[in-house]
Amino acid sequence: MSDETEHRAAPPRPPLGLALRAALAAVASVAIAQCLHLPYPLYALISAVIATDASFAQTHRLGLQRLIGTALGAVFGAALSLVMPYSLWAIGFAIVCMFLLCHALGLHGAAKLAAYVSGIVILEHGNGPVAYAAYRFVETGIGIAAAYLAALVWEFGPQAVRWRPRRR
Repeated sequence: MSDETEHRAAPPRPPLGLALRAALAAVASVAIAQCLHLPYPLYALISAVIATDASFAQTHRLGLQRLIGTALGAVFGAALSLVMPYSLWAIGFAIVCMFLLCHALGLHGAAKLAAYVSGIVILEHGNGPVAYAAYRFVETGIGIAAAYLAALVWEFGPQAVRWRPRRR
């Protein structure tokens, strides 16, 4: 055995806690979206998994960026759909605008999300871009809320989310 083989670090342990939190958030977000009869629970699931991170603070940061990006992309995509007919050019234009706007506003972490949400609103809205954009925002919000809750409970225990009435 060479020195190089002997000193090689063991492979990292699988992030079981992160995987369990992401799974819990995803299942909860889909269940909530289905209970509310939302048309695309898939977006709640995606948001829950993507917003889940190793710590509550990081989950909060990622979730906030995702929510801001979704809001910008949904509003811009819906607005553009109302004034510009669907085309590949419209999708490309929306994506460029979202990157430029987010970077001008200092929202670098939201740029990719704003770009892709504006593109899917233009691509998939059918006859109702405003309703489609609103659903994307609501479903994303549900996924992020589920990721927050899972991270909060995981990091601080169930008592972190218990409601306690105020005593006067």
